[in-house]
Amino acid sequence: MNRDDKVSVVEELSDKLAKAKIAILTDYRGLTVSDFEELRVSLKKCGSEVKVSKNTLLKRAAAGTPFETLSEHLQGTTALTLSFDDPVGPAKALAEFAKGHEQLQIKAAVLDGKSLGVEEIIALSKLPGKDVLLATMLSVMQAVPTGFVRVLNAIPQKMVYLLQAVKDQKEQLDN
Repeated sequence: MNRDDKVSVVEELSDKLAKAKIAILTDYRGLTVSDFEELRVSLKKCGSEVKVSKNTLLKRAAAGTPFETLSEHLQGTTALTLSFDDPVGPAKALAEFAKGHEQLQIKAAVLDGKSLGVEEIIALSKLPGKDVLLATMLSVMQAVPTGFVRVLNAIPQKMVYLLQAVKDQKEQLDN
């Protein structure tokens, strides 16, 4: 790889890191090409991508960014997983993939400038995704006005029942 190629790789990685919400480092040593492609597809489904680059180039790209703390974990074969939207999705995908493929080792991550260890990444993977959280919040928000409408509707409905009962009672007395 010549110098120009290295510069372009560092610039590309720097741009991606600037946009990323979470970056997760994994050691993929021992994975077959088909296994790694399976991982790549599962990460793509959750809006993430995985990059493999030389550790020195990753260190240069991470320098001066919130992801600079990842540099201390850049040893051996390292894959960088980036997500630009939902940080839970890639954590779930990597944790699920690691269960079936012991060769994949999660090293570390940075989420919004905070370093995460392996245990924290696993805990993050157990959280519901962004879509589930939004749906839950919307259902809670919808429940409040629905209950309010039911309360408001109950008052005239009970009044109608009362008038109907009075009418029925008067009809019975007239007969």
